[in-house]
Amino acid sequence: MYFCFMTKKERFQEFVKYFRKHQPIAETELEYTNPYELLVAVILSAQCTDKRVNIVTKDLFRRFPEAASLAEADVEEVFEYIRSISYPNNKAKHLVGMAKMLVNDFNNVVPSDVDELQKMPGVGRKTANVIASVIYNKPTMAVDTHVFRVADRLGLTINAKNPLQAEEQLVKHLSDDVIPLAHHWLILHGRYVCMARKPKCNECKITHFCKYFSKK
Repeated sequence: MYFCFMTKKERFQEFVKYFRKHQPIAETELEYTNPYELLVAVILSAQCTDKRVNIVTKDLFRRFPEAASLAEADVEEVFEYIRSISYPNNKAKHLVGMAKMLVNDFNNVVPSDVDELQKMPGVGRKTANVIASVIYNKPTMAVDTHVFRVADRLGLTINAKNPLQAEEQLVKHLSDDVIPLAHHWLILHGRYVCMARKPKCNECKITHFCKYFSKK
C-alpha cells in the first residue's frame, strides 16, 4: 500500500495536510487567563491529566491570583491546594520557588526565552517549550509522552531515544508556523485516538500514512 513506501518528508506533508484541514485551531486544554497561570498549570501537569489540573487550579488561582501572592506563600499551604496532583510535595516547593524568581528576577514577566524559563524551579525543557509556544507563538516543540509516542508511531521520528531527539527531528521537518500547532495535534491525537495501550486504529483517519498501522 502507498504508506509503506512513503518517505519521511511525505509523511510530514500528509500529517500537516490532514490536521490543517481537520483541526486548523489546536490549543492547550489547560485553563488559564494569563502567562503566570499557564506556567503554574504546566508545572502541575507533569505526569498528571489536564482535567485534574484544571480542577485544582480553580481554587489555587483564587487564593494566589498573581506571582507575588504565591511567592509569599507557605509551601505547606500550597500543598493543601494541590494534594490531589501527582508529586504534590515537590510541585508545591517548585511553585513557590518559581513565583519568587518570577517576581525577583523577571519583574513579574514570564520570559519568552526557553533558556531563561528553565532557570526557574520546576521548569524543564518541555514546560519551557510549552510556554514559549503557547504564550509567545515561538517555533518550539514540547515533547511529552503523547508527542513522543504518536510521532514515533506515525513515523515522523525514527529511533528517537529521548524527548530531545524527538524534538530535534520534529522541528527539522516542520515549518516555524506549523510547529506550535503540531505540538497540540500530536498531543490531542495521542490523548483521544492513539492511546498508549489501546490505540483506536479503527477510528483513526490518518492510518494511510501511519507506520504503526502498516505493521499490524
